[in-house]
Amino acid sequence: MAKRTIKIPPAQRRFGAHMSIAGGLHEAFERAVKSGGDCLQVFVKNQRQWRAPALTRQAVTLWEQARHRTGLGPVIAHATYLINLASPDRTLWRRSINAYTDELRRCARLGIAGLVVHPGSHNDSGETRGIRRIAEALNVIHARTAGFQVKTVLETTAGQGTGIGSRFEHLAEIISLTEACERVAICADTCHLFAAGYDLTTEEGYAATFETFDRLVGLDRLLCFHMNDSKKPLGSHVDRHEHIGKGRLGRSAFRRLVNDPRFLGRPMILETPKGPDARGRDWDRMSLGLLRRWVEV
Repeated sequence: MAKRTIKIPPAQRRFGAHMSIAGGLHEAFERAVKSGGDCLQVFVKNQRQWRAPALTRQAVTLWEQARHRTGLGPVIAHATYLINLASPDRTLWRRSINAYTDELRRCARLGIAGLVVHPGSHNDSGETRGIRRIAEALNVIHARTAGFQVKTVLETTAGQGTGIGSRFEHLAEIISLTEACERVAICADTCHLFAAGYDLTTEEGYAATFETFDRLVGLDRLLCFHMNDSKKPLGSHVDRHEHIGKGRLGRSAFRRLVNDPRFLGRPMILETPKGPDARGRDWDRMSLGLLRRWVEV
């Protein structure tokens, strides 16, 4: 029997990129429009600092006006890279909890759908203890933010160093130990999946990857994708993003993703290098155009 191809209306796909908030949070929307995005990801504060000035009413108003004017969405946020919810250092662990709680509150004021965070690094204290610390941290954070609609979004990782989150089993265990587990979602990063050993380049590998994810975690928890090609080979455990179709993943993996009916409506966000190519063309605009052209209509 011939395999049936499901045609997916392009309008049901949401493609975007991580956008700078330089000059104000609201400026990210105009940058997203210029890149050709339907949705976007932002930091809600300076990602290189623990603290940031409180959100002003004016900043929130400008954000809401820009979102209404452009019609872009959903909006995803990414937490500061300083946060390590798995840290065995109690001072850093508590500081990470405070920082993530603050960013969740910012997201709630801005009406952001989810706040992506790397699960954390156990720093040679062991995966089991690291996973327990992450869940304990999330329990504290969720108790402080009871009633929030914004999701805590754990990102799949490459498995570099002592990082947690490169195996679906890690994510499943964190969720099982988290009391308000309904508040936890997942962001699947294509580069990280590939570097962790999940082969998205073949039909068999792609099918097996998401079958395993569904069995262990559940596809209903998959809130968004980071669409990044990989400079490094399969199973390298090295996180190095490359432009779409220019790395070891190639075009096949992305064609499968954008045509997978299970992922309709999930934001697909670029985190690839910014700037113009050798011919002066904007990389984000070109990559988003490629993803749209690959949708079968």
